[in-house]
Amino acid sequence: MENVNREDLEKLIGREKVNIFYRFLDTIASLYEMDQAWNYGGKKWTYEYKLKKSGKTLCAFYFKENILGFLIIFGKNEREKVEEIKNELSFDVLEAYEKAQTYHDGKWVMFSLTEDSLIEDFKKLLYIKRKPNKKIYEEI
Repeated sequence: MENVNREDLEKLIGREKVNIFYRFLDTIASLYEMDQAWNYGGKKWTYEYKLKKSGKTLCAFYFKENILGFLIIFGKNEREKVEEIKNELSFDVLEAYEKAQTYHDGKWVMFSLTEDSLIEDFKKLLYIKRKPNKKIYEEI
């Protein structure tokens, strides 16, 4: 699938959510060297934007009418690490995590991206998935 342009996304999910998507994507790109690709979103979504390295997915964004989703899949060891930082996560992020279905290949957590304030929580979760691999990363 070819790149989806900003105008298409704004028509689908609105300018505010598109801005959130690009700001978060810039944050991820500043921390990780990842392959990035647009895909069709399957039965439930219009588009998927996946970030992966060496065949392993870090995360994915999903788009459908007025909704921007953000997916992280946590394996068993990763779930144990999330348990260790639960008290550092916001209510909305923790609630989505707790309600998510666990399958044989991991806990699939779909977050609704509606505001920038959750990006710090999502960064903590991404660090559990994979340590940043860009040298500009500094522990805060």
